[in-house]
Amino acid sequence: MTGAVTGAFALWGELARPGTLTVADLRREWTAHRARVVFDCATAGPQHHTFEGPLLREVVGRARPEFDPARRKERSRFLLTVSGGDGHHTVLSWAEIDADFGDAPVLLATRMDGEELDAAGTQLVVPSDRCGARYVSAVTGIWVGTLPVDACRIHAQ
Repeated sequence: MTGAVTGAFALWGELARPGTLTVADLRREWTAHRARVVFDCATAGPQHHTFEGPLLREVVGRARPEFDPARRKERSRFLLTVSGGDGHHTVLSWAEIDADFGDAPVLLATRMDGEELDAAGTQLVVPSDRCGARYVSAVTGIWVGTLPVDACRIHAQ
């Protein structure tokens, strides 16, 4: 799901305005936030980094997820799956990043340790994570949607 432009990623799913974005788009169209993080990797020990980029919820919010913003329970059903260029992917819930719920300042980084990520691609940054397992490098796609209600009912029986 990558675009022809290096560092491009697709934003799709249950959205009114899906599309393709680049690191340059993120830098130009959204306010950058900064996160100083330390994550402790089992193999490499503590890693210290500073990331800059827009909040994930602001970027996805502009694509207009297909839920009624006034209905909290409806918003809490939405999931985000972020895929990277190396095949790594992770899942977050909308409730984690929503200001009315977890309010986690998850970033789509456009800069790491002062270096622009245009060539490397956007990086998902979850500052609250102690380890970097949900950090996704070279983001290629972000899917937004819900698990079908029938799937939940089947497993609840």
